[in-house]
Amino acid sequence: MQVVAGIDTGTQSTKVLCYDIDTKRVLLTVSAPHEMFSSDDGTREQEAVWYLDAIRSCFDQIEPAVKKQIIGIGVSAQQHGFVPVGKNGEVLAPVKLWCDTSTKAQCDELTERLGGEQRVFSLLGNQILPGYTLPKILHLKQHRKDAYDKLAHILLPHDYINFYLTGEYSAEAGDASGTAFFDVEHKRWSREVLEAVDDSRDLYSLLPPLVEAGQRCGRVQPSAAKELGIPVGIPVSCGAGDNMAGAIGTGCVGKGDLTMSMGTSGTLFGYSDSCITDRKGRLAAFCSSTGGYLPLLCTMNCTITTESVRSLFGYDVKQLDQLAAQAPIGCEGVVMLPFFNGERVPNLPHGKGVIAGLDMSNMKVQNIARSALESSIYAMKGGLDAFGELGFVPQRIILTGGGAKSPIWRQIACDVMQLPLAVPKVAESAAFGAALQALWTVQGSSIVDLAREHVLFDESKSCTPDKEAGRQYDAAYARYQAYVEAMTPLFA
Repeated sequence: MQVVAGIDTGTQSTKVLCYDIDTKRVLLTVSAPHEMFSSDDGTREQEAVWYLDAIRSCFDQIEPAVKKQIIGIGVSAQQHGFVPVGKNGEVLAPVKLWCDTSTKAQCDELTERLGGEQRVFSLLGNQILPGYTLPKILHLKQHRKDAYDKLAHILLPHDYINFYLTGEYSAEAGDASGTAFFDVEHKRWSREVLEAVDDSRDLYSLLPPLVEAGQRCGRVQPSAAKELGIPVGIPVSCGAGDNMAGAIGTGCVGKGDLTMSMGTSGTLFGYSDSCITDRKGRLAAFCSSTGGYLPLLCTMNCTITTESVRSLFGYDVKQLDQLAAQAPIGCEGVVMLPFFNGERVPNLPHGKGVIAGLDMSNMKVQNIARSALESSIYAMKGGLDAFGELGFVPQRIILTGGGAKSPIWRQIACDVMQLPLAVPKVAESAAFGAALQALWTVQGSSIVDLAREHVLFDESKSCTPDKEAGRQYDAAYARYQAYVEAMTPLFA
């Protein structure tokens, strides 16, 4: 038996997936939870040691006989987080996360220093937004000066985990493209942007070297091998941000496919051989972790929305779905704006959740339940429209994440987007993608061929769009957009 392992360190937990190459079978998936610091100013932080503790906990749950067969490891992790590391590898401050919206002032300050939004776009192909890594560095400088003065390495969460595994500092283009100090088109760090943070210190020298897609970032060092019970010296692939790993794990590595991930956040992304940039700011111009590009829409509220509604009424997942199924398309005019965690697209870091359109006839639990499901998809439909405007022609949507388990949510997504929908058999797409990237590193073959061979789909969960439902959703989506525009000034 030959096994590859994928580590996925997300917002809520770390998962480890072990995959048998020969039988094309997931042997096991284990997990360990994380906590998160939250405050009313938008702060969302974690301690980096929690990631390592969770990884150790996961490997402790795996039988030694399986661990001994591991021939390669890949790491996926939540994007944009800033892990400030000192000269001896020590973490200097809590990790600010992708969902942290406390850095809006730093975004505005950096954009102004660099000459405005158009100038920033010309340098990066993206804007500087709350959640991205760059403003977090300035925030550290302004609010934790002692830590900033000791800063020796600027890492993302997956970079830090790779450092733990290998003892080597490294980065790769996919995850790096979400930092706001990476020139996406040319796949290189931007010295000029970093100088806007500090023109008296060479922050550029604190960045790790970039490892090409398909190459290893190092080998498992003895200390990590001993703690995890895995072989010393096995290769660790370059790794990826969770969206880039999810692209691999869903087979979104060639033209025409879009992956929609319905997890804590909602994402919609597609593979491209060329760089796709969106001056309107709907799509982030990201690189893939397979050598190409991965234009991506990210909303900050997806299953957060349904979890919030479930918590409010005390329902479980099945009960919420059953109630939603009792309401008609468009929820009789009830509209939810799912900005419970602030929002990135539209750029409303101080946004709030809203339930609108209520009257004496439609104020029903069923309508509120369905509006939670519909609104999370409406938030991503704008991304589909942007893909079309920029010349990307999708053939189908590959659905992944916790939301993909819901039959009604799958059909809503299919009908709103008016595209065929497929669901991979392996639900843990980021962990699976990390494992497949490790396999790619070990074997050195084509990632497209590997994905075609190993990413299989559950035909029982596939959906085809209903045209009449699509027309009804068009009207409901227009109503949703009208409420977004009306409420935006209140969130500025």
